[in-house]
Amino acid sequence: MPDSKGTLTVITGPMFSNKSGELLRLATVHRIAGRRVGLFKHSLDDRYDGAGTISTHGGQSAAAEPVATSGEVELMAGGCDVVAIDEAQFFDAELAVVCSRLVADGRAVLVAGLDRNFKGEPFGPMPDLLAHADNVMKLRAVCMRCKSLEGTMTQRLIDGRPAPRSSPVILIGAAESYEARCRDCHELPD
Repeated sequence: MPDSKGTLTVITGPMFSNKSGELLRLATVHRIAGRRVGLFKHSLDDRYDGAGTISTHGGQSAAAEPVATSGEVELMAGGCDVVAIDEAQFFDAELAVVCSRLVADGRAVLVAGLDRNFKGEPFGPMPDLLAHADNVMKLRAVCMRCKSLEGTMTQRLIDGRPAPRSSPVILIGAAESYEARCRDCHELPD
């Protein structure tokens, strides 16, 4: 029983802000309401329980369909009232267009992803998704340097030290490679 009007909700913030946890929570609420929910995640992310699972850093998990393109999401979402997509930053530029089509079909679309890469720059299709969103949840984490609750940046680490600007944008990892930091504590050496 889909809503009469579709909606796009984007959940964003730095690593360790519980974006995936919030996505799973909202998906559960929709299931309780009797809606058919499809969970999708980018196949690049195989941390924790593998590519077929959305997992949080805190240990929560749910089975999800691993996909590599936004077109695959659209093809596989046919029987879903709600489409939930994790790790959106890894998808192609068409993800916002696909989400808009799903919303136009009357579906609730939930998308979670990093809004910025470790350099602090807009990440993948996230700017377009944010521009099309009906609802935006911008989450924060604890800054692991000063312990403020203003962690809005993702700090990449190499051997425990800030990664240089020249590092590749995509590096799949968790606490061994990343931590949340506030703007004041975020470092980006040349």
